Amino acid sequence: MVIGKSVQRRDLPEKLTGNAKYTADIKLPGMLYGKILRSVYPFAHINSINSSKTLKLQGVVSMLTPFDVPTGYIALDMPILDTTVRFVGDEVAAVAATDEYIAQQAIELLDVNYSPLPFVLNVEDALKSNAPKIHETGNLIGSEPIVLIRGDVEEGFRNCDHIFEETFTTPAHSGSALEPRAVIAMWEDDFLTIWKCSRGVHSDRKAISSALCIDPNKVRVIGPHLGGGFGNKDESRLAAIVAILAYRAGRPVKIELSREEEFIAGRCRHSTSTHIKMGVSSAGIISAIQVETIMNTGAYLASGPGVIRRAGQAALYLYRCPNVRYDGYLVYTNRPSAGSYRALGAPQGHFALEVMADKIAHSLKIDPLDFRLMNHVDATGQPGIRVTPPSEIIDTQPVEGGIPFSSNGLRQCLDLGSTAIHWRNIKASNYSDTSVKKTGIGMSMFIYRGGPGGKAQARVKLNHDGTVQLITGLMDVGEGATTVLCQITANELSIPYDAVRATFADTYYTPNAPVTAGSSATFSTGLAVQRAAGLLKNSIISFVASNLDVLPSDLEMKDGYVYRGSSSNTKLSFSDIGYLTRETPLEINASLMPGSKDFIINSFGAHFARVEVDVTTGQVEIIQYIAAHDSGQILNPSLAVNQVEGGISQMLGFTLTEEMIIDDLTGGIVNPRYLEHKSPTILDIPPIEVIFADVLDPEGPFGAKALGELPSIGVAPAIVNAIHDAIGIWVHDLPASPNRILELLDNI
Repeated sequence: MVIGKSVQRRDLPEKLTGNAKYTADIKLPGMLYGKILRSVYPFAHINSINSSKTLKLQGVVSMLTPFDVPTGYIALDMPILDTTVRFVGDEVAAVAATDEYIAQQAIELLDVNYSPLPFVLNVEDALKSNAPKIHETGNLIGSEPIVLIRGDVEEGFRNCDHIFEETFTTPAHSGSALEPRAVIAMWEDDFLTIWKCSRGVHSDRKAISSALCIDPNKVRVIGPHLGGGFGNKDESRLAAIVAILAYRAGRPVKIELSREEEFIAGRCRHSTSTHIKMGVSSAGIISAIQVETIMNTGAYLASGPGVIRRAGQAALYLYRCPNVRYDGYLVYTNRPSAGSYRALGAPQGHFALEVMADKIAHSLKIDPLDFRLMNHVDATGQPGIRVTPPSEIIDTQPVEGGIPFSSNGLRQCLDLGSTAIHWRNIKASNYSDTSVKKTGIGMSMFIYRGGPGGKAQARVKLNHDGTVQLITGLMDVGEGATTVLCQITANELSIPYDAVRATFADTYYTPNAPVTAGSSATFSTGLAVQRAAGLLKNSIISFVASNLDVLPSDLEMKDGYVYRGSSSNTKLSFSDIGYLTRETPLEINASLMPGSKDFIINSFGAHFARVEVDVTTGQVEIIQYIAAHDSGQILNPSLAVNQVEGGISQMLGFTLTEEMIIDDLTGGIVNPRYLEHKSPTILDIPPIEVIFADVLDPEGPFGAKALGELPSIGVAPAIVNAIHDAIGIWVHDLPASPNRILELLDNI
């Protein structure tokens, strides 16, 4: 059995030795280097660009402006280049030259004539009737909010004893990946090859070919090693710009963004304002939840519709409640574009809901743990009637009731986490004492989609040397998908893990694959890999049976051999079979649409934090952190622990320090660097204990379900609730920085 073991990561030796090649490491013969000129205005029309000085500069080979660009679109609201710029840092023009220094000098010589326009930076102003329209369709995307309803919230509020209302805000913050975006483009006649930072090479090929109006079969996209994905290494113009520069130059071109460009023109997490209203009985039973989230998507749509939807899932499904309503407003402004970022809108939505849960429990004098134990959604799902037709796969983000979960270990997570932090023994507020440093503990729980994504495909082949080739178009974005999928292959075929070879993330060699997103890689592609490996197993046994003139039922597969009965010495090794089938290799393609027609597939968790707050400085130190997760069967314990620790570490910044600060007068970001963005370092990471619930999900590969994004969801509310336990203040607006805490203390 390989499943459940901490086998070595596939990419570890290359990364540890420095041999791993990232996009920026690739150098091609005759390659040029590109730079992008970016807007200095938050909203402006480009009247003209005088490029005479640039074109005279020795070493400049090709150039692209909005006046000579192809008419294709990267997305519905994003042409390759536009004569309207919509945020400080928006792309204006691009140049390719023989080295980076000449390219930089070349863009600085471009003389751009702008007509500045009135701009708007916050959603409240953007929604006013007289606000400048960032796009012709208006600033409220879709012209109306998304509205999701189960039951009757007004009836629920009429029948409750207490109604609580609060508003919470979260800021935009950067993914701050170590690797900035980079793209290389090379043309061979009319065939385009792209190397790029990617979370989905096949989706990139589709977007690039559509923007450039070329046959997708004449575009190859390769995803080298990725230096931190976190969901937001896409949704930009970069690949199309580089491809056009390369075409015009007749030579390969590379553009690698600077650290400052990555902060400004990458994709950040959406800032939000969430108003939440909850009705409860005097005993603490929830009867109604109503939530309204207004989300700032910045200048472009990107993945905004998915983010605003996911921000409401906690309110809709985490607590058992018959009456729920969620309204989500997605709004354009002249800020840098937000986009996909680990767990999308779930951290924002859970922050508001889970701090609100603590406030209600505190008001009713109920222990926050008990409040959750009496109200959390259980295995039966939500009350109500199923709406989805029986023949259709259930949405992993449901609204309706009447559908059970395939598995639900939320209560086990609450029990395991609270026991590990000794909740019942030490839960006592101390903010009334006179010490300077006060300690407190807090908690949160969460729900997230369990892994089903788009159509998944995998190819598995027996090589002539007896190794097995796993071929999938999936991109490993740093979470270890290549390792886990090879484990699934090895386990299904009863061969050593090292006997599996892997081909990933190259559109030329691999079947179509969705983006690595929504924590779907292990579940969705894992199921396709398991099916393909199982079918290959059958093909191998059938081949051996025909050669030995026995029935397939007389054979069994173990440790890289096919035996004729467990006690027989008659056997063929995989290398023997590979040699015998070298002319016509045994190869299987499998595809499936993951999901269930009978169950909701979700993952769950509960986080607990003990903090120490210095009331003289406002500094928060996390002295203990417990993370209890239900992600089904854990296929690789070490990788799973790494995922949880990484997600928590990443969201410490969201909770305590990180915020993209915009100058109200200029619209520019004033802190586009690690130091000023206040990203946590290794010195800020607390001791983290990771606990996995003993759950097997019957729908997932070997009982597994989603894990990758979940650890980032519960961090902010757990810490903020612990801060309240320590010093008696509620933080409604993130980050809970020292200045904010001191300000709140001053207002007590």
